[in-house]
Amino acid sequence: MGPPTATPMTTALLRLHGDIDARVAAIREDRPDWLCGKGCDGCCRRLAAIPQLTAAEGDILRAGLMALAPEHLQEIRNAVAALADQRPVVCPLLELATGACRVYAQRPVACRTYGFYVQRDRGLHCQDIADRVADGTLADVVWGNHDAVDRRLADLGASRALDAWFADWPG
Repeated sequence: MGPPTATPMTTALLRLHGDIDARVAAIREDRPDWLCGKGCDGCCRRLAAIPQLTAAEGDILRAGLMALAPEHLQEIRNAVAALADQRPVVCPLLELATGACRVYAQRPVACRTYGFYVQRDRGLHCQDIADRVADGTLADVVWGNHDAVDRRLADLGASRALDAWFADWPG
């Protein structure tokens, strides 16, 4: 299976990805000491809940999953099956040995924004970065507004838990 079919929803999602990626690149350029980057997988190993994704995110994720080797896809299936009993939740897309996302290019919006955008009232922010802001190590940090991202994401339809989406995926 190739890339997802270009629908208005996937086109809108890809625009959102571009906007997020541009903001993340600007933060990284201004802050070379920013914690989020390859090798920093703490948030992926201690999620508060099972990740949610829209249908458009599912379409893009499906393309990434289909490109994986069968044994890696089976490891993800096993990790998804274990989600219901896990606390904290470990992202099933994470390759535990390397700390890297197996479908990084196709990862959901929640993963793209974490550490760069914030929703303090919902506790959605990287505590490691918040601690560095508090102690002055990272001064003058301007987080992205996750509420604005959520409004755009809501336009893409309802979200479903990753395990429910995966259960319905025939791949």
